[in-house]
Amino acid sequence: MAAQSGKKSVLFVCLGNICRSPIAEAVFTHLVREKGQLDQWTVDSAGTHDWNVGLPPDERGQACMRKHGVYKEQIARQVTEGDFTKFQYILGMDHNNISNLKHIQPPNSTATVKLLGSYDPEGKEVIEDPYYGEDSDFERVYQQCVQCCTAFLDAV
Repeated sequence: MAAQSGKKSVLFVCLGNICRSPIAEAVFTHLVREKGQLDQWTVDSAGTHDWNVGLPPDERGQACMRKHGVYKEQIARQVTEGDFTKFQYILGMDHNNISNLKHIQPPNSTATVKLLGSYDPEGKEVIEDPYYGEDSDFERVYQQCVQCCTAFLDAV
C-alpha cells in the first residue's frame, strides 16, 4: 500500500480515464520528476465508468501531452474500492466525478476525496471534459491541470 510505504499518493479521476485524468497524471508525474521527488510519490489515474478500460488516452490528449513534453504511457482503468485505501488523495475533475466517487467510497476509506480544481489559484473548480471539443479544449485542460497540480504539490 502506498501510505504504508512512506510514499505520498494521488489518484486523478474523470469519467472515462481517457481525457482529463490522464493529462493530470502526466502533468503531476512531470512536476514531481522535475522536483526530484518521483520516488516519493505513487501517481495514477482512473475513471468512474468502465467504458474505456484497456484503451489508451484520447489521441488529442496524447498530442497535447507530447507537445508539452509530459507524455506518459497510460491505459484506462476504472476506480476500485481498493483505491480508497491505497491512495491518500483522490482528485476528481468535476462535481459528477466527486458524486460518483462518494457513491462507491467504502466505509473504510482513508482517502481525501476532492476536486483537483479546488487547488486552482484562479478559483475555477471544474475541469471541463474536452471529449466533445477541439484541440484547444485539450490545451485548456492541460493548462488548468498544470496550475492545479502545481498548487496541489505545493500544498502537500
